Amino acid sequence: MTELVLASGSASRRAILEKACVPFTIDPADIDEGAVKARFAGTPAALALELARQKALAVSPRQAGKLVLGADQVLEFEGRAYDKSRDHSEARARLEMLRGKAHALVGGLVLARDGEIVWQHQSRCEMQIREVSDAFLDRYMREAGPILTAGVGGYAYEGLGAQLFERVEGDFFAVLGLPLLPLLGALRQHGVLEP
Repeated sequence: MTELVLASGSASRRAILEKACVPFTIDPADIDEGAVKARFAGTPAALALELARQKALAVSPRQAGKLVLGADQVLEFEGRAYDKSRDHSEARARLEMLRGKAHALVGGLVLARDGEIVWQHQSRCEMQIREVSDAFLDRYMREAGPILTAGVGGYAYEGLGAQLFERVEGDFFAVLGLPLLPLLGALRQHGVLEP
């Protein structure tokens, strides 16, 4: 069987793979995401794919013969790309900005082997945050914890954060940052999982 390496320290992506019983090791990519974003002129969706590509290609040369998974996700609102919030006050401001409005989570997945990309996938989830009350936001900010700055949306969709939404269109796992079913198909195709 081919070995899989996750080029990310993301706790959410790690948990998804573990719960799906996918064998893997972790080797986080050390890329300058800020520099990639600063020189990138494409759409938010293309940016997510480019970041995933950069991560996979950064780790692949040091993991000879193994399949390396790079993944990234960008929040798209009114045509602009948003990254993770730097602190709780920025997360609160972002949730207030999105209150009652639609946005998208766009993601990119890339598999590389020996410095070559062998598979890629893009995802898009349309999300509508409801007109949440200030009281609910206060409670959410108290209880959400590290997720406020760990993900681009500042919400734990698999938990209390689900209460933020009135509508979500897209793959549940893609919302969490790792579109699992397309990835599992690719992992079977490339010998990580049994067909």
